[in-house]
Order: sequence, then C-alpha cells, then structure tokens
Amino acid sequence: MNTNAANDAPSIATVSETNRSRIMKHLYHEGVSSRAQIAKALHLTPAAITKITARLIEAGVIEETGDMEGSKNRRSIGLRLDNARFHIVGVKFARSLVQIGVFTLAGTELSLETLPTVWEHTIDGTVALIHERIEDLIARDDAIVAVGMAVPGPYLRDSGRTAVVSTMQGWRRVNFIDEFSEAFGVPVFIEQDARAGAMAHFLFDERTHLEDVLGYYLIGEGVGLGLIDHGTVINGALGAATEIGHISIDVNGRPCDCGNVGCLERYCSTSAIHAMLIEDGTLVPDADRMTHTESCRRLFALAKGGDERAATMVREIARYVAYGCVTIFNAFNPSRIIIGDIVSEAGEAFLAQVRATVAERAIPEIYETTEIELSTMPTDAAVAGAAAVAITQFLDHPSMFFDVA
Repeated sequence: MNTNAANDAPSIATVSETNRSRIMKHLYHEGVSSRAQIAKALHLTPAAITKITARLIEAGVIEETGDMEGSKNRRSIGLRLDNARFHIVGVKFARSLVQIGVFTLAGTELSLETLPTVWEHTIDGTVALIHERIEDLIARDDAIVAVGMAVPGPYLRDSGRTAVVSTMQGWRRVNFIDEFSEAFGVPVFIEQDARAGAMAHFLFDERTHLEDVLGYYLIGEGVGLGLIDHGTVINGALGAATEIGHISIDVNGRPCDCGNVGCLERYCSTSAIHAMLIEDGTLVPDADRMTHTESCRRLFALAKGGDERAATMVREIARYVAYGCVTIFNAFNPSRIIIGDIVSEAGEAFLAQVRATVAERAIPEIYETTEIELSTMPTDAAVAGAAAVAITQFLDHPSMFFDVA
C-alpha cells in the first residue's frame, strides 16, 4: 500500500530494499509460499530470491515452515513472515478518548488500555501520560519496533497539527511530530484517524482486495473518511483530503468550529448526539453527567430494547449518516463503505435505515454496486489502524527496523 505518513521513512532507492519489501509484502498478504512461487509472482530470478530470503531469515523476519508441494510434484520449502515476532504500539486520539494498544504484525491485539477521560484542561496531563505508558510498554516488551498514532483530522501532516478539533480545540496546541516523533527510541508514524481505519481494513480484513476502492467512514467524536483507491491512500496536498465531516448538509444549519455551517459532524457525531440528549433531558435523564460515548451507548441500548423515542432518534441519526454516504458515493464511487467507531454500535437497525435513505438519494447504478456495512474488526479500527500505519512502513522500508545489509 502506498501512503505518506507525516514522518514517512526516507526513500531508499535501492533495488535490494525494494525487493525485500516486495517479498515481505507478498508473504504478508499471501501467507506461506515457496521461493519458486515468490520468484514467479514477483518476476525475480531464483538466485535473487535465494539471496534476499537468506538475509531475511538471518534477521529473523521470515522463517522456513518445512516441506510443501511444489510444481511438477517436487518438494519445496515454505517461507512465511514471522508476524508474531515484532510488535507495534497503536495510539488512538479522539478528543476525550485516548486508547493505547499493542499488536502483532497481523493485527492481533495483545493489550489495550483506555486512558482516563480527557477534558480541555487535562490535555497536557494526557500527553504526559501517553509518554509514560508507551515508554513503559517498550521497556517491558523488546519486540516493539514502532509506534503508530491515529489523530483527529483535518491533520496537516507536514506541520504536525490538527487544523480543527471540534468540541475540544485544545488539541490544536499539540504538535504531534514535535511531541512524539523522537520520543521513544523506535520510529513513530502519525496519520489521520479515519485514514488509519481504512488502512486497518486494508491490511487486516481478508475480504479487502487490492482492486477495491475502500472507504472507512469514521463516526465517533468527530466524523471522517479514509479512502484507499486500488492500494493507494488518498491524502491531499496537506494531508487533509476526504474530510467528510466538514461538508455542509445544510447551508442554514448549525455553526461549526471549522467556520462552516451545517457540517455533517454537527448532526451525527457522538458529541452532537450527546448534545441532543442533554437538550432532550428525559430520554437519557443523566446524560449531562456522562461522556459522549456513555450517552450514545445508553441511547443505542434503549433503541435496541424497544424504546420507540430512542429508536426514532437513532433513525434520524442514521439519515444524517446516509447523507454522508451519498456524498462519498458521488465524490469517490467506492466499492465498499465501512462505517466504524462508536456510532456504528447502533447496530443493524441503524444500518438498515442508512441503506434505505441512501437508496432513496443515490444514483441507482452506484447504489447497486456499492456495499455499505458496519465494521466487524475485533478492535476499534482507529486503534488497530494506528498500528497499521506503522506496519505499512515496516513492510515498505524494512531496513529501518532490522539489519539486512
């Protein structure tokens, strides 16, 4: 996958590095393969494969799996990437919610911690706690080779800052590159959260194929879109492309911190839903004492339990989410839209309303050929996606992480 994380690895323009990366990515996506199968798939000579794989075996990156059947009934030795040997830290920043996980190269969650709820006045303390937690994880696990971070968009990748953070502007003071890039003794890679979620599905969801145009539609404390077009992440000039949350759906609507009015984020994010529940005052009576996530989960539980007022509110939220889907349809024509983060927990009835509203408003030929689904990843896609950002760099630039000279 082609991506441009904010502190991308420098380009190493050598044939050997390129071929190491190609071999590692082949094994990552295809699983166990013989040297002959790799040579055929990558159009490399057997001699080149033998030399490069020997170095990778010596470095402990790949391993032999024993005999397997080769062409013409010959016996071959299988090779596979040792996905369990190297660990990656993934960090999700979502305004009031910060999570830190440790993952294998295959995306298997080894640990996951949710930090105390973040408030405007506790941002500096949260940043210090993130340093402490990651330093402790690295000290206790020498298999950790990189850290990936998923941060709210629009993330300006060259300057290291988020341009707008609705409902919690204090995060704009944090320069993620200055704060974290050299902090831990291992490489750190930073990406916009929805884009990271798309990368997680690209790497870890076996249903995703290179030919797909995949959209990950993040609906949490903010609303964002990550888009992968035939293996290439869509970034934009500053890294601020596909900011679906700040597309206006009502030119006379609610004002947004970005300066626009009627932004999608003001109608279906968890912060917007929380505000609706507080204003209502009776559906979730103690909403004003809850976090955004807690209030939304209470609403979704009521709807699933048969409360008609709650179900009506969830259907209304779903219609706003659908308006975003229609915009994604018309702007990018994806093969799949995967809805993720907290609002996706509203469940199948919510998804049915999204699909029904899109069917009313989308071009039929596009609607009929586009899947809309809820994320089924076992770990939140932005957390796993933060790890996926670093894993992508591990596969693209192997010599950054181990000695293969």
